[in-house]
Amino acid sequence: MKLILLLVLFQQTYAQQKKDAPYTKEINEFRAIDSANFPGSNQILLIGSSSFTIWKDVQDYFPGYPIINRAFGGSTLKDQIRWVKEVVYPYNPKQILVYCGENDLAASDTLTAASVIGRFQTLYSLIRKKYPKVPIYFVSLKPSPSRALLLDKMIAVNAGVKAFLAKQKNTGFIDVYSQMIDDEGKPKPELFRDDNLHMKKEGYLIWQRVIAPYLIK
Repeated sequence: MKLILLLVLFQQTYAQQKKDAPYTKEINEFRAIDSANFPGSNQILLIGSSSFTIWKDVQDYFPGYPIINRAFGGSTLKDQIRWVKEVVYPYNPKQILVYCGENDLAASDTLTAASVIGRFQTLYSLIRKKYPKVPIYFVSLKPSPSRALLLDKMIAVNAGVKAFLAKQKNTGFIDVYSQMIDDEGKPKPELFRDDNLHMKKEGYLIWQRVIAPYLIK
């Protein structure tokens, strides 16, 4: 009897924690969208943070490639791990693109590149449990001018994730970073909005050019 009560208490506590977790509002909005019109299977799924979230017209950049965008702005890889069952598992995608990790570094001065790489590996493993063969692609962290002090860590994260994915099946690494810097290795400010963090159309046009060859019909 005590064991049953403990189990019930644990389930209630877990449910409450999930209810109070960061980005619950955004996840509930996704649920409402799905309830009204659930996306079809075999589409390209985008997950991650605001660089995907604010790409509202992403479908226009890639005509002929059905896309589901389930990114939520401000999120970290820890948030993606927390909500993987909600933003990945329901959709039966044919390909998954991940853009996340930039906010992890920005949230902590002491967080190492190795820790961010480890978080991605955890997310990767969780996705693989549900979808063993679906291609998973990581879009490299971009060189945001407002986060210039983090560029060395971003380069290290990109290199580490690329090396990890090279050892996995059905994966890919998409390098947008190198296309967004000048000859001195500095971010090109003309690609970014006034906040020097989020991209203007000029930035997304680069992403379109770089990402398109990796998309699966």
